Amino acid sequence: MKVKNLSGRTLNMTEQAMDWQELTNLTRGRPFVVERVRLAGSGVAIEGEFELPQLAQLNVEDQVFVTAFVRCHGSIKEMERIFGVSYPTIKSRLNRITQMLDFVETDPAPSRADIIDRLRLGEITAQQALSELEGRT
Repeated sequence: MKVKNLSGRTLNMTEQAMDWQELTNLTRGRPFVVERVRLAGSGVAIEGEFELPQLAQLNVEDQVFVTAFVRCHGSIKEMERIFGVSYPTIKSRLNRITQMLDFVETDPAPSRADIIDRLRLGEITAQQALSELEGRT
């Protein structure tokens, strides 16, 4: 992996690929943008400006914590056992991580165009359409 600083100087890094933990440690929690993605084994590289998913932007310890939480199916009791800490400690850390993540809306409000299309097709009344349009954020 080639790593260049802002002045364009290539930093002395190992030739073998860095894993995600090393990259996270290298950035020290500062925001960064990925500008090139290479698909392994295909010779295809995509250049542009890509933002990492939110979970990948967490520090290594928080990524491990979230992974453990998912693996134990959200059981705080199991998290207490794994990490050897109390319930309030687990809850506090979950709350802190939650504050760093944007909520992903899984059931977004219909767009204005969707509401009008449903009205046009007779799927909803004019009153329902108005109510939905007024209730949008």
